[in-house]
Amino acid sequence: MSEKEVLLKVEDLKVAYGSIEAVRGISFEVNKGEVVTILGANGAGKTTTLRTISGLLKAKAGSIRYKNLELTSLPAHEIVALGISQSPEGRRVFGTLTVEENLKLGAYTKKTYNNATLSWMYELFPRLSERKSQLAGTLSGGEQQMLAIGRALMSEPEMLLLDEPSLGLAPVLVKTIFDTIKQIKQSGVTVLLVEQNAKAALKLADKGYVLEVGKMVMKGDSKTLLESPQIQEAYLGKKK
Repeated sequence: MSEKEVLLKVEDLKVAYGSIEAVRGISFEVNKGEVVTILGANGAGKTTTLRTISGLLKAKAGSIRYKNLELTSLPAHEIVALGISQSPEGRRVFGTLTVEENLKLGAYTKKTYNNATLSWMYELFPRLSERKSQLAGTLSGGEQQMLAIGRALMSEPEMLLLDEPSLGLAPVLVKTIFDTIKQIKQSGVTVLLVEQNAKAALKLADKGYVLEVGKMVMKGDSKTLLESPQIQEAYLGKKK
């Protein structure tokens, strides 16, 4: 079997808000074509990690390499242009714009949006196709989550950062979102998934990392983590 190609390599990353260190020297890597999940409770540093990769926060120390290119000094729009896009926690759709206008905004780093990509978004999310002329602010939480993911995919990224895509959604919608992430992976997009729903994330991911208070405390392939007594107790509500 050929050696896996490392797409993203994070080494000894430290990120601080003033004097408070939110991420304390973490290292991990994501291979091309994988779904990798970062698990952890609220305040563990998961969102901070994603926002630093995408250039929205500046690292205090450490290295983030994408296709062997150092990202820590680049602005966010250049990182998007390189092939990394993020669907943020809390969805953050533009409520006063239509669904289709939101999607087209996702392609802002390109000269024009790709019609074929827009058509693919409507295939992935038929609900968005039905509501393309509706204002995004009038959508349900689940529909807004679909729109946030679709908008991130409009820049045709090689790597998609997903921040808590299942947060606040009903179980039936959580299943829909995770089925869609599986389709996104099958299309060739690499996914880095931050998620509190450990069971759903590990069932989908190739491997996972566990963050606690800014430190990486566990890592392994998904099967190993799912069967780990610590994970079962901390995230799946099972006692040893």
